[in-house]
Amino acid sequence: MNNVKVFGLMAGLTAMFVMAGGAFGGQGGMIIALGLAAAMNFFAYFGSAKMVLRMYNAQIVTAEQAPELYAMVDRLRQRAGLPMPTVAIAPHMQPNAFATGRNPENAVVCVTEGILQLVSRDELEGVIAHELAHIKNRDMLLQTFTATIAGAISSLGQMAMWGAIFGGNDEEEGGGPIGAILMIFLAPLAASVIQMAISRQREFKADAVGAQISGRPLALAGALRKLEAGAERIPMHVSPAAAPLAQVNPLSSLHGGGFSRLFSTHPPTEERVAKLEAMAGGVR
Repeated sequence: MNNVKVFGLMAGLTAMFVMAGGAFGGQGGMIIALGLAAAMNFFAYFGSAKMVLRMYNAQIVTAEQAPELYAMVDRLRQRAGLPMPTVAIAPHMQPNAFATGRNPENAVVCVTEGILQLVSRDELEGVIAHELAHIKNRDMLLQTFTATIAGAISSLGQMAMWGAIFGGNDEEEGGGPIGAILMIFLAPLAASVIQMAISRQREFKADAVGAQISGRPLALAGALRKLEAGAERIPMHVSPAAAPLAQVNPLSSLHGGGFSRLFSTHPPTEERVAKLEAMAGGVR
């Protein structure tokens, strides 16, 4: 099912680029945009994981460089029945984690320096098990591809804006300033809607599967509380396109409540904690 969604996103990306090209370049712009979309689809499928690691400035580590973390990931991935993923650490003090890659054989599990300093060993196991659950559920291709596409769609508004400013529109060719203005506002909105639709429900499922892998749903619940508090207190400078991959929203400190929560790519942490406590039979 995830592969179907990925191919649907490929088609959607192609359509958005062609629309943008037509909005400010007529037929010529549509042809150029079609070629760009094909290149972006190819890159998003094969190279998006590396791009996500660059977005977070993450560095791959070996068993010699991070023996305890590497051993923990190795032990949990065996329990999950998965091949050993690449392990990476991102140099951010905000506590967080994410998984990326196009399949279990090419997966990456990344944690921040902040989470290694904040949570207990049991809680870190819960966090890593959650990310391994994304790999087991084969979410990574979808979420990594979505991050790449979201960044591309957001850039369409800028393309349309510059096309309008420099007179790239030709109404006789099928373009026009109205199309460019629409793209300026609709492209970022489309990116947000795509991210929100894909990200929210997969987090609940990854919590449940991750709790089964670690055997400690309450440890994951405790980690989520700490990660949420840390994300609200410590800002992280990362592209909004990559934010949905993280275990909690890394941009929480920049977003308020109310209307903005409608477009959040992550479900409320209190709901996730409540479901994990129910799994453990805990009552607060």
